[in-house]
Amino acid sequence: MRVSQFLLDQQTPFKEMFHPPAFSSQKLAKSLHITGRRVVKSVLLKGPTGFLLAVLPASQWVDLPGLIDLMAGPVRLATVDELCALFNDCEFGALMPFGRLYNIRTILDANIPLDATIVFEAQQHAVAIGMTCRDFVRLESPERIPFACDNYY
Repeated sequence: MRVSQFLLDQQTPFKEMFHPPAFSSQKLAKSLHITGRRVVKSVLLKGPTGFLLAVLPASQWVDLPGLIDLMAGPVRLATVDELCALFNDCEFGALMPFGRLYNIRTILDANIPLDATIVFEAQQHAVAIGMTCRDFVRLESPERIPFACDNYY
């Protein structure tokens, strides 16, 4: 299912933005002339109870050691094969943040304000969606936990 159709079906306001292909969240922010803190990226992880989709600002990293403590077990990045198998309707690396559409638990970094406008890739490297974080939370019901950090270990 295309994310724009999903949002239309849910009667949720959003803005679809077409742009030159951007193969990273930071390049997407630069292409759209917005800060990397407004762009969110989705990172597929494998935790102790299965896969989870971590949604965090593009300018930050997943704090894997911190997540291991929060999840009470091992957490790792998903492999390329796992990612391709689960998100086979997305261009490689253009994950959308709606894990529930794939029966995957979603976690959202707790430091993203509900009143913020978030921007994310819409299954393609040349299409982005902008919407309020509040609407995203209403639709996805992610677990909000602090797991993003400014530096990679």
